[in-house]
Amino acid sequence: MVNGTLLSIGARALAALCLALAAPALARAAPVRAGHLTAEIVADHTAIAPGGTIHVALRQQIDAGWHTYWRNPGDSGQATTLDWTLPAGWKAGEIVWPAPQQLKIGPLMDYGYTGSVLLPVTLTAPADAKPGQTVTLKAHAAFLVCQDVCVPEDAQLTLDLPVVSAGPPDEPHWAPRITAALTAAPWASPALKAAMTPSATTVKLSIAGAPLKGADFAGAYFYPYDGEAIDAAAPQIIERGPNGLTLSLAPGSAFKTGKPPATLTGVLALGSRVFEVTASPGPPLPGASGLGPPPGPTGAPASLGQLTIAMGLTFVGGLILNLMPCVFPVLAMKAASLARHAHQPNAARIQGLAYLGGVVATFLALAGALIAARAAGEAVGWGFQLQSPAIVAGLTLVMLLVALNLSGVFEAGTSLQAAAGQAEPAERGGVLGAALTGVLAVAIAAPCTAPFMGAAVGFALTQGPAIALGVFLALALGMAAPFVVLAFAPALLSRMPRPGPWMEGLKKALAFPMYATAAWLAWVYAQSAGSGRLASLFAAAVLTGLAAWLYGAGQRARISGARSAPALAASGIAIALALSAAFWPAAPTPAALVSQPFSPDRLGELRAEHRPVFVNFTAAWCVTCQVNDRVALSGAKTADAFAKAGVVYLVGDWTDRNTMIEQALAEHGRAGVPLYLMYPANGGEPEVLPQILTEGLVVDAAQKATAS
Repeated sequence: MVNGTLLSIGARALAALCLALAAPALARAAPVRAGHLTAEIVADHTAIAPGGTIHVALRQQIDAGWHTYWRNPGDSGQATTLDWTLPAGWKAGEIVWPAPQQLKIGPLMDYGYTGSVLLPVTLTAPADAKPGQTVTLKAHAAFLVCQDVCVPEDAQLTLDLPVVSAGPPDEPHWAPRITAALTAAPWASPALKAAMTPSATTVKLSIAGAPLKGADFAGAYFYPYDGEAIDAAAPQIIERGPNGLTLSLAPGSAFKTGKPPATLTGVLALGSRVFEVTASPGPPLPGASGLGPPPGPTGAPASLGQLTIAMGLTFVGGLILNLMPCVFPVLAMKAASLARHAHQPNAARIQGLAYLGGVVATFLALAGALIAARAAGEAVGWGFQLQSPAIVAGLTLVMLLVALNLSGVFEAGTSLQAAAGQAEPAERGGVLGAALTGVLAVAIAAPCTAPFMGAAVGFALTQGPAIALGVFLALALGMAAPFVVLAFAPALLSRMPRPGPWMEGLKKALAFPMYATAAWLAWVYAQSAGSGRLASLFAAAVLTGLAAWLYGAGQRARISGARSAPALAASGIAIALALSAAFWPAAPTPAALVSQPFSPDRLGELRAEHRPVFVNFTAAWCVTCQVNDRVALSGAKTADAFAKAGVVYLVGDWTDRNTMIEQALAEHGRAGVPLYLMYPANGGEPEVLPQILTEGLVVDAAQKATAS
């Protein structure tokens, strides 16, 4: 019995072996490890028939924390390429690119892939392919793999594919995956129409058609095929319509240089649904706008519970906003004003209500302007008014005037700063002052985000105008609440000290936080307008100070009975000059770093001359390199430090692969860029700077290289 069983098993095994030898080999390929990913060519069928078509795919298994790139890599990077070496008559189509992911890195936006990804390709055999033969298909795959550094990697891949007479069976492991990749790939729907409408600041992309009717547009995003068509890092503002949507895009270099593309082609991603769209120039499509932004993160209008939570969070955020450094000086000034009326309950209540009115009106005005701007397609957020250099300059001068008034340079009477409650002889001046203090407080507070506030404001901006204004009203009430409660609480007011000489000292002490606020606003101005414009702002500040002093001199002359007209006239002239100075042309900015191409010979010459040398190994496709160039290597501080230290700047550009640079990187144990080396003047070993640079790091390295 046992012998019979063994014979039966042996016979079956022998038969299986004979069948395997008689049949053509199945499609097979060996995975290749390419540094930070594993690559291979896989197929959806085990074989191919003469004249037949199957799908193969480049499979990338990318290491955790690393990524490769889409056909348009975005602001930096390089697309994966696949170059085939095929027998005569065999043909491989173009890569079918899956929709990419958004890879936000510093100020840049890249498009690429993480984890596992399949890039399908259509493969066609010639009609005269001979059944029974096995062909070897070869492909050279090149990748740019990035994390903090970017490393070009490649792999030589092969696929052994049998040719059979007809009807090759599916490959059970890869067929469903390749089919899923092809199904999920972007496709052009004949039912969709698209139009692009460019302007000086915006490219409006309107898309409409049956596939988009009633769709969820929350998170909609357009990935262009042309890397110069739009500014990838800028936000894309969504507006819904009954039959589609309109995306407001920031124009890229193609539009800014006067060479716009004939069509705007790319991928519209709506969650798991992706469409290929081609937009021709023309007016916006009907039915693609008019319903405002998506109503919420889930695509559904806010419920009463969501609105209640959002308003509660913003109310608490408004309370905490009173403690933020950017707001505190203005509120401290208001507290001193309220102390003046602590033992006049009616006056205190009127001031509290006036302050509440100023805060609420300003918050709602700013919120209304923000909602209108976003509905018009502008890429703005909360605190947008401080993105305008002109407004920031004006606020800087106003806060300087407040500080000078508190310091006693002039008395504002019933004008703006008496209005702020510092020297108001009349009740009318105090009421106006309380309201204007609320206006100033909100104008300064807007860019601050207190705890609990960020998520609620973000929620408000995804809702309709009425709900959004309700959320901002809660924020205003929260910010005004402490002073209103204090003004209407006799028990609290009665505990405040009575007015006296101490208030004059407090008034002058509060001038210094206001000077600090003016200095902070000047810093904000420099960040948005450029350091070259600071000279104009400082000139305006000096003239503003002169105007305040002349005005104060005129006031004192009038009190003593002398003529005040000349001083007041001179004050007016100084103010006019101050406003003009704020808009003087910017001073020329320092020239960018002057660089020389890197070569070992040039480096050797400079070192023999005992010159400090900074070497930047970079590439146009390296995202970290581009961030560092913008953040640390393009500023005036770095240029000045290099000029003073006599540092020579060499750039090793590895955008196109270069054996000389590859060897230089290998000498320092690197396989990719960026690499930053600061060679000291004394001929010692170079300092290897971190892969993430700051201006301070580079300036310190330059100083040390010279000191050595």
